[in-house]
Amino acid sequence: MSTATSAGCQACPAHNLGNLIKLGIDMENYDFVVALAGNPNTGKSTIFNALTGLRQHTGNWPGKTVTRAEGGFSYGGYNYKIVDLPGTYSLLSTSLDEEVARNFILFGQPDVTVIVADATRLERNLNLVLQVLEITDRAVVALNLMDEARRHGLTVDARTLARHLGVPVVPTSARSKEGIPDLLQAISEVATGQYVCKPHRLRNEPPALKQALAELVPKIEAAFPGLPNARWVALRLLDGDQRIIEAIEKGELGDLTRDDPGASTGNLAWQLEAVQHA
Repeated sequence: MSTATSAGCQACPAHNLGNLIKLGIDMENYDFVVALAGNPNTGKSTIFNALTGLRQHTGNWPGKTVTRAEGGFSYGGYNYKIVDLPGTYSLLSTSLDEEVARNFILFGQPDVTVIVADATRLERNLNLVLQVLEITDRAVVALNLMDEARRHGLTVDARTLARHLGVPVVPTSARSKEGIPDLLQAISEVATGQYVCKPHRLRNEPPALKQALAELVPKIEAAFPGLPNARWVALRLLDGDQRIIEAIEKGELGDLTRDDPGASTGNLAWQLEAVQHA
């Protein structure tokens, strides 16, 4: 039995073990799984190397040509597996890399998703941050390249940013390992439930979209009680996202519910009909 499971509910893993196995992730001897996301050229690989050292290997995602890097580290008596997701600018599933990253966060339900953001181009990077926070409420932002930001005379108030985002924000300069101990602590606190994230989610929709969500979200919540991201699922349905439609038709979303793992998917026809007539 893993130490995380035996330590009580506060430290219980949130990940979906069955889906992780389908995604090719072996969790034997690991307590928690961490996803590493971020735009290209943010220093994500440098953070991955700083966290894992030599405890890493590469391969491909099952059935994909996309390379996957995995590693591990120990902290606070727990073993963490970290999965380096493809660098992407969004999670809208318009490319293979986006699809891989999005599906891992949604279906694998990592215990923590670390979003690496470039402190010198923060506004551009926040697009991905906000998209990840729509899917998961267990995240840490690594505000990387702080040394470059200082060199350009830029300052970022990490505490204020954390307050607005509702998740920990850790300034880092991964090349010199600045901030890595603080990042490890933040990952640990979110994984073990010591820090409960309350992520900010955008609510500024056009009236027609707001009405469609008001009708669709309660139906999704009724069909999949405990689903942590019903609003995001509704948005993707309204966008005609085929992968999410497939997940509903096959009942995969039922595997993601937290309160009632055996919840019935109910009548699926209404969901697809709602999309067509929204």
